[in-house]
Amino acid sequence: MKKLINDPRAVVDESLDGFGLAHADLVTVSADPRFVTRKDAPVAGKVGLVSGGGSGHEPLHAGFVGRGMLDAAVPGAVFTSPTPDQILPATQAVDSGAGVVHIVKNYTGDVLNFETAAELAEAEGVQVRTVLVNDDVAVEDSLYTAGRRGVGGTVLVEKIAGAAAERGDSLDDVAAVGEKVNNNVRTMGVALSACTVPHAGSPSFDLEDDEIEIGIGIHGEPGRHKIPLESADAITDALLEPVLTDLGIVAGDKVLLFVNGMGGTPLSELYIVYRRAARVITDRGATVERSLVGNYITALEMQGCSISVLRLDDEMTGLWDAPVHTAALRWGV
Repeated sequence: MKKLINDPRAVVDESLDGFGLAHADLVTVSADPRFVTRKDAPVAGKVGLVSGGGSGHEPLHAGFVGRGMLDAAVPGAVFTSPTPDQILPATQAVDSGAGVVHIVKNYTGDVLNFETAAELAEAEGVQVRTVLVNDDVAVEDSLYTAGRRGVGGTVLVEKIAGAAAERGDSLDDVAAVGEKVNNNVRTMGVALSACTVPHAGSPSFDLEDDEIEIGIGIHGEPGRHKIPLESADAITDALLEPVLTDLGIVAGDKVLLFVNGMGGTPLSELYIVYRRAARVITDRGATVERSLVGNYITALEMQGCSISVLRLDDEMTGLWDAPVHTAALRWGV
């Protein structure tokens, strides 16, 4: 294992420390318990947005803390859910009296811990709503979930719901926007190689040199099947077809196409995937109205990618275009 780390047990703390120093104009980092808030939190009269999960998926979630997106992010250990005693103070730190929306990826630990924190926050007088993200079409159940996993669509939920909160929507309305995004986005991923969790010191799963896994999760959970390595176009088709079928994309639909890197795939390859996916969608008579390409929800250094498609309406398009100013996503400001 070759990694730019000191002590494997200190990876998350040291990474957060560096993140806070690098982006001191945008965020404040709490070391004990661990959480990150936007610099100006709480924002008077504004609904707060809190998300979180295991570390190792950077820039998710801390990289999306800032104007127009999240108010707080709660990082657990690598691939491990944050605890309620982290989530509760993060929730309280961003509550201005308008309530807080928790955006939770559908992994059992995340769901249970955010649920506990929400109950504790409610007992302290903070109104909380929860948006559960479950956009992965690869599997119905996995080692980590009951139902579909929350993957790439999480970024789109956080951006669009964040814009709704920034424009002054009510607690229930922000949650409704987040639910609408989740209901209209689907994702599927592929792994070309495994990743190595620092404290484990060995790859999280095995793939032969000429083998890939279709439908992999962001923690290395098993996908639909292993297949021999194919061309980029063939792999793209294998990921995109289940997504488009599950969404029921038809001629006339407008979509956002998101090609996400898993951490170890160069942008040049992600654009090859995007090129094919955009062509397939266009051939169906749908229109790619918006795009996002890059490493936004990763699995450490895993080679591979995921494809997310979001069916857009005018409201979601406007909220996607709204200004955002975070460490990892920034436009319109």
